[in-house]
Amino acid sequence: MASISDKLQEFLDDLATDAIEERVVEYVIREVHNGRKLSEALADPYVKNRLSAERLDHVLESPEVISALEEQISHSFQKHEFGFSD
Repeated sequence: MASISDKLQEFLDDLATDAIEERVVEYVIREVHNGRKLSEALADPYVKNRLSAERLDHVLESPEVISALEEQISHSFQKHEFGFSD
């Protein structure tokens, strides 16, 4: 059975991880709003050094990230800029 200090440490670790995820979500949204592709933002060392693949999946499910991507897709369709030719 886990001790109280183990449970407390686990709780604090979860809080720290949530804060890191939140900062990465903000970063990804800002980069996408600045016109970068999602794949480029996700490949940044800032993202890769802070999140495991599992945590990155969680970030990608964030409603804020999904909303930012929907805006970028809408903007691309309005301007007929689909990014097929670079």
